[in-house]
Amino acid sequence: MVESKKTGPIFSNPTGNESKPVQNLSDDIRKGLTTAAIKRAIRESLFYLQARFPAVATRNDYYLALAYAVRDRLLHRWLRAAQTYYEKASRTVCYLSAEFLLGPQLNNNLINLGIQDQVRQAVKEMGLDLDGLLEQEEEPGLGNGGLGRLAACYMDSLATLEIPTIGYGIRYEFGIFDQEIRDGWQVEVTDKWLQLGNPWEIPRPEIAINVKFGGHTEAFNDGQSNYRVQWTPDRVVKGIAYDTPLVGYKVNTANFLRLWKAEACESFDFQSFNIGDYYGAVDEKVFSENITKVLYPNDEPAAGKQLRLEQQYFFVSCALQDMIRIYLQREKTLDNFHIKYAVQLNDTHPSIAVAELMRLLVDEHLMGWDQAWEITRKTFAYTNHTLLPEALEKWPLRLFGRLLPRHLEIIYEINRRFLDEVRLSDPDDEGRVARLSMIDETGERYIRMAHLACVGSHTINGVAKLHTELLKQDVLRDFYELRPEKFYNITNGVTPRRFLVLSNPRLTQLITSRIGDGWIKNLDELKRLEPLADDTDFRAEWRQVKHEVKCDLASQIRERVGIMVDPHSMFDIQVKRIHEYKRQHLNVLHIITLFNRIKKDPDMEIIPRTFVFGGKAAPGYYMAKLIIKWINSVAEVINNDPDVRDRLKVVFFPDLNVKNGQRIYPAADLSEQISTAGKEASGTGNMKFALNGALTIGTLDGANIEIREEVGSDQFFLFGLTAEEVFNLKANAYNPGEYYQSNHSLREAIDLIHSGFFSREDTKLFEPLIHSLLYRDEYMVFADYQSYIECQDKVSQAYRNQEEWSKMSILTVSRMGKFSSDRSIREYCEKIWRVEPVHIQLE
Repeated sequence: MVESKKTGPIFSNPTGNESKPVQNLSDDIRKGLTTAAIKRAIRESLFYLQARFPAVATRNDYYLALAYAVRDRLLHRWLRAAQTYYEKASRTVCYLSAEFLLGPQLNNNLINLGIQDQVRQAVKEMGLDLDGLLEQEEEPGLGNGGLGRLAACYMDSLATLEIPTIGYGIRYEFGIFDQEIRDGWQVEVTDKWLQLGNPWEIPRPEIAINVKFGGHTEAFNDGQSNYRVQWTPDRVVKGIAYDTPLVGYKVNTANFLRLWKAEACESFDFQSFNIGDYYGAVDEKVFSENITKVLYPNDEPAAGKQLRLEQQYFFVSCALQDMIRIYLQREKTLDNFHIKYAVQLNDTHPSIAVAELMRLLVDEHLMGWDQAWEITRKTFAYTNHTLLPEALEKWPLRLFGRLLPRHLEIIYEINRRFLDEVRLSDPDDEGRVARLSMIDETGERYIRMAHLACVGSHTINGVAKLHTELLKQDVLRDFYELRPEKFYNITNGVTPRRFLVLSNPRLTQLITSRIGDGWIKNLDELKRLEPLADDTDFRAEWRQVKHEVKCDLASQIRERVGIMVDPHSMFDIQVKRIHEYKRQHLNVLHIITLFNRIKKDPDMEIIPRTFVFGGKAAPGYYMAKLIIKWINSVAEVINNDPDVRDRLKVVFFPDLNVKNGQRIYPAADLSEQISTAGKEASGTGNMKFALNGALTIGTLDGANIEIREEVGSDQFFLFGLTAEEVFNLKANAYNPGEYYQSNHSLREAIDLIHSGFFSREDTKLFEPLIHSLLYRDEYMVFADYQSYIECQDKVSQAYRNQEEWSKMSILTVSRMGKFSSDRSIREYCEKIWRVEPVHIQLE
C-alpha cells in the first residue's frame, strides 16, 4: 500500500493496475455498492485475504473473496449500529435458542443490501458465474428444523424492523447430520460445514466466559450476616464468542448472532506429556470441546443426556455472563438489567437461564434474593413450541444435581416459594400443587424445565391460535388458571426475503412487475394481486413461472436421485422432519391406494402426480427411519411398474436443509400439511409453500387453521378429525382395527404392504409399522384415511381445470400477508418486549 497526499490510502490491485482513488462513499472499496467498487473489493480480498492470484484461484477462493467483500459492507452497518445502541443505551432483545438454522448467507445478504444486480455484473465482468459461487457456500447446519429456522427468520425480521438484537446460541462444530440414502435407509454423515472456512463469522477470543460444572456447594454467612453460597466446581470450561453480522432488508441496521464454542481453560498438560501420557495431555481439551462438537447428541444413553444438559447450560451461562459484561460497561449496578434487556427463551432448551441468572445475581453480584427474583422474572419471556409431552424437557434429579448442584438448590428455593403462593390461592388442592411443582415426584424424580420457564418468565406465548388454546386447556392448564394474564398468542411467520425473493426470483419478478416491490417489506401489499386472479394473461404468466420452477426441480431430482419426473404432472410435496405425528405414512397409503386403482384398471384416467418427500429422522428414532425406508421401497416398485406408465412417480429428496428447501417450496402444486390435529404447534413449511403459490391439503392443526381463514376455504383442501374429535375418539377407546376391517381400500393397502410386495417379499421388514398402525395408531392414521382419500380425489378434480387452479394459487399468495415474520416480530415488540426501533444513520 502507498500513501497519497491527496487521496489517502491507495490499495495495490492484484492485476498490476493501481486502484483509482476513492472519490466518494459509493466507490469506497470497503463500503461502496457500485459494480466497480465491488469488483475491486473482490480482487483485493482474493489477493490480500486468500493470498491467491486469478490463474490459480479455485471457485472456493472466489466464493470466499466475494463473501469477504460483502462482509465488509455488513461490518460498516454493524459497527455503526453497535455504536448507536451503545450511545443511546438502547433496550435490546436477546434471543436465546439452541438452534439457528440460518441457511446460506451470501445471496441473502446481497438481497438485503440491495446489491444482487451489481454483484452479478461484477463477477460476470471477472469471467465468473454468480450462481456457481452461490452454490459453493456450505450451509451452517445449526438446527434440526422449524425451531432453528424460525429463529433465523426472526433474526432477519428484527434487523429489518431496526430492533436492537443479539442472538445467542451454540457454534456446533458439526451440525445436523448430512443425510444419505443407501438401499432406501437413512444414513447419517458428518456435517463438516466449517472445513472450507466460514467467512461470515468473526472470532472474539478476548470474549472468553468461564462456565462451571459439577463439584459441591458450601453455605456461609458473610460479614454482614447475609446467607451466601460458594460453588466449587469439578471443572471449568471456557466459552469463546464467534459473531455473525445479520443485516436487515434495505436498512442500515445490522444485528449479530453470537455463538459460543467450548474450549478447555488449559488445553495442554505438559506434566502428562512429559511422562509419556500423550492422550492424558490433551484429555481436558477433548473433554471440554465435546460440549459444542455436535448438534443434539443422541440422548438415549445417560452420557448423551448429560452432554445435552451441558450444552444447554453452557450457552445460556455464556450468554447471561456476556449480557452482564456488556451492561456493566455503562452501568455500575445491575438494578436495571431487566430494563436494558428483553430475553426470549425459544422453547424449553434455554430455560435453565432462569436459575442461572438468579445464581449470577445472588452469588456473583451479591444481590438480595427478592430483588434478584424481581429482575429475573421481568427479564425473561418464554415461547412454548410443542404439545408433545416428551418434548417438554425433564432432567433426572440425580443427573441435574451432579452436574449443576448450585442450580438445583436455587430451583428448590424458587419452587418452595412458588408453591407457597399456590397453596395460599387454593390451600386444599394438593393435587394442583403437585402438578405445578418444578419437581416431578412420580417414579424417578425429575426437574420439569417448562415449569421453571413458566414461573420465571413474565410472559408465556404459543405460536398459533390453536396451539395457544391447547396450552391453556391442557399442557399448561394449571399455570393458565393461576396467571391467565401471562398468556399470549403470537402466530409464527416466515421471512419473505428468503422464502420468496431469494427462493423464487421468477415469481418475485412477476409480482413486482405488477404491484411494485413494497410487498417485500410489507407483505400485506400482496393483497393488490387479488384482482389479477381474474386476469387471463396474468394467470398464464403465473402458470409459466410455476412450470419453469418445476423444470428446475425436475433437473435437481434427476441429478440427485436419478429419477425422471414430468414437470407437467402435479407436484404433490411433503417435506419436513420425519415423525409419526406428521403422518408421512398417511401420504404413502394414499399413493398405494392410487396404485391399487391403476392395477385394477390400467387404462383408467388419472391426473399424473409426482410425489416428493424429504426430511430427516432423528438418529435414534427407529420408526421414523423405517418410514423413510418404506417411502423408498414404495418408490422403487411404483416407479418401475409398467401399468403405472409414469403417471405416478415417488421421490425421496435426500438431505433436506434450507438450501434444498429453497429449491422445493417454489415448485409445489400441492402442499401436504397432514399432521394429526392438535399435535403440530404451528408449522412454518405450510407458510413457505403457500407463499409460493401451492394449495394446501391439510387438517385443522397448527397454523393451518389461520392459513385457511386468511386464504379462504375454497383455496384449502380440508380433511380429517378436529383436535377435539381426536381427543374424544381416544377417550372412547379408539380401535384402529375396526377401521382396517371396515374399509376395503385401507385393508387392501395394508395387506399389500404386509405381503412383502414393497419389500422384495420380506414380510418382516415393515411389520413394526403395520403392527403400530393396527394395534395402537397413536396419531389416528386409520381414522383419517377415508377423509384424506376423498379429499385427494377433490384435489385431482380441481387440478384438471388449470385456469381455476391458477386463480386459486394467485388468491392464496395474495392473502398470505399475515404470515410474514415481520408481523410476528411487531407483535412480540408490542405485546411482550416493549421495545422500539432504533434508526441507524450511516456516517
